[in-house]
This record gives sequence, structure tokens and C-alpha cells, in this order.
Amino acid sequence: MADGPHRLFVAIPIPEPTREAVGALLAPVRAMAFDRSPRWVRPETLHVTLRFLGDTPPEVVPAVARVVREAVGDADAFEVRLAGAGAFPAHGRKIRALWVGIADGGDHLAGLERSLTGALVQLGWSPEARPFAPHLTVARTDAASIRDAALAAQALEAAAAGWASEFRAEQVVLYRSILGAGPPRHDAVETVVLGPRAG
Repeated sequence: MADGPHRLFVAIPIPEPTREAVGALLAPVRAMAFDRSPRWVRPETLHVTLRFLGDTPPEVVPAVARVVREAVGDADAFEVRLAGAGAFPAHGRKIRALWVGIADGGDHLAGLERSLTGALVQLGWSPEARPFAPHLTVARTDAASIRDAALAAQALEAAAAGWASEFRAEQVVLYRSILGAGPPRHDAVETVVLGPRAG
């Protein structure tokens, strides 16, 4: 049977110590009693998305991997500090996602996103309509009620007050998201190791 489209995105993976720190931050919020709980991102799949590409024909994937390598291959590793939390949309009736904020390193992340966006134009991808806003998605609330989504957002923001965690961004990864039975799985298609100097 022919392989279907590959659901692709480009992201910075989160190292294990930071994943553990985020997990500890989320634990009291996850323990709250909700009628319909948010869908919490599994710790092992935490990442900072640089560019979502969506469904991509399998025959185009090697070209995407090449473009990603060319776009970010000369970039240096840099420090990222996570702090604070919030929800998307910030001012709306129904919250769709909960996130942990990027306090430091956002300029570097934005630079990588610009490089990727410029390079992907040659393969037919247009720039995103919304400005790039780096963040770490920790839950999706599409299945939660309006009330539960708002309560979870408030609890997360309160838990994150004064909290911070740092890590060194050393890789940019082109992932394929595998959906279906069980939780989503993210398989690395191409990994680009960033340079040794701190940016």
C-alpha cells in the first residue's frame, strides 16, 4: 500500500532535565479534578515548534530535510529560559492550548524560524499568517469545557509564577508526527546539530 502524506514539523527538542522540571510544574495542575481534562502533552514529546509543515507528500520529504539542513546548519547553539505560562487565545471565550513561556532565547528561535520560512518558500510553503510567537505547548483544551479550560489556564499561570527552567538548544529536528491508535508519536526525520558557540 502506498505511503500516505507525512505530517511534518520542525522543532527544538527539550532535554530530559527540563522535561522533568516542566513535569513537576504541571503535576499539581494535572491532579486537579476536571469534568473534561485538557490533553496534556507527554513529557517525552515536549518541543518548541519552529515551523509546522503539515501533510507532505513522501517524495518531497528528502527535499524538505535538505532545505532544513541548509537553513539552520550554520546556526549556533544557544540558551533558552522557560518562565511563566499562559493560554491561546489570550483574549477569547474558548481556550485552545496551554503553554509555558520563553523568557530568554526567543530572538534566536525567531531567527531560526525566519531562516526556515525563507528556505521553504522554494518548496512551495508560504509564510505563516500569524507572527511567530515562540512557546512550549503543554496541553490542548479542545475537548475540555470552556470552564475547565479556563480553570486549568488559571492554575497553570499560578503554578508558574516565579518558576523558571533553562536548557541549551543544541538541535533542530524535522519530525514526522504519527497519529492513530494510542498517543501521538514524533519520529525524527532529520536532525541538525547546532554549532558550539553560545549565541
